[in-house]
Amino acid sequence: MKTKSNLAFWVSAFACVSTTALAGGKHASIKPQGHAPIGVMGDHLHKAGEWMMSYRYMTMSMSGNQQGSKSIIDNDIATGIENPFANPPMSPPTVRVVPQDMTTQMHMFGVMYAPSDDITLMAMVNYLDKEMDLKTYQGGMGVNVLGRFTTNSSGISDAKLGLLYRLYDNAIHHVHLNANWQVPTGNIDESGEALTPMNMKMTMRLPYGMQLGTGSNHLELGATYNGFSDEFSWGGQALYNAVIDDNDEDYRWGDSLTIQGWASYQVSDAISASLRVIYRHQDEIDGMDKMIMAPVTTANSANYGGNFIDTAIGVNTVVANKHRFALEYQLPIEHDVNGVQMEMEHMVTLGYQLAF
Repeated sequence: MKTKSNLAFWVSAFACVSTTALAGGKHASIKPQGHAPIGVMGDHLHKAGEWMMSYRYMTMSMSGNQQGSKSIIDNDIATGIENPFANPPMSPPTVRVVPQDMTTQMHMFGVMYAPSDDITLMAMVNYLDKEMDLKTYQGGMGVNVLGRFTTNSSGISDAKLGLLYRLYDNAIHHVHLNANWQVPTGNIDESGEALTPMNMKMTMRLPYGMQLGTGSNHLELGATYNGFSDEFSWGGQALYNAVIDDNDEDYRWGDSLTIQGWASYQVSDAISASLRVIYRHQDEIDGMDKMIMAPVTTANSANYGGNFIDTAIGVNTVVANKHRFALEYQLPIEHDVNGVQMEMEHMVTLGYQLAF
């Protein structure tokens, strides 16, 4: 019921925005399915001299935990998952702090400019707001719950600079190269107060998933294909993200590969609907931050990465030939994670694009 209510809220919000915008211009000549779903980055080029400004609001909810591809209950984590930093009595032999829920909100601001018909430049700056609720078990064994606590982090995340280069183009098929540099502008030393199994409140460095950036430079290379007909559009994208240096805390996030495909259908002159399938593989974190050694699953660098398959449905509309509003709702199909990680519930992306 929670997922359905969240979906209803975002659909209603998008409908209100679209209806208001359409009142100002119902006869856009640009087709609403002319772009990929809003969750796809670097999907299209622009004509020489054209600019585009964009804003995306993305929110992801996670709840519960899984080991590999199966759910695992809190008590089994607290009594059966080894703590790699065990040092009794201060640090117990098993994980005694268990994540419960996590919400991530991202505000993404982007700009694109085309110096020629074959090249489009892009830049993105992100602001993150993360919150995680956790449960602490008492002492070094048993299933008595000591209490709960919440950690937060917010601020600028890693930025991205990119170049799109046209490889092939005709009336139906379009192929371009994607090349991006992910710049380490986000903090990796965020801290927060935690409740320990010994009933002490301590300020410590937050685990990797609660940090705002990766601290490393990334090189992302790939290609994007788009196809168009009168009422349909379709496409695919493959991107490989390689981490090219260790950060200042002597670790690096794992390389990742993302492959996705989508199809859109023009429902009316102003609205299209889309379906997208996403596959992502990510390696585990290499190395560790010696300041992150708490008895919680998220502090273990081996508990990151895996194989993830998601699906997303979307709605897209164009107004007055330059305003684009879009909504996408993403759900997990199959996640097979390294170690023990939180389970994704859903992700919502709401976006606006202005071309001029």
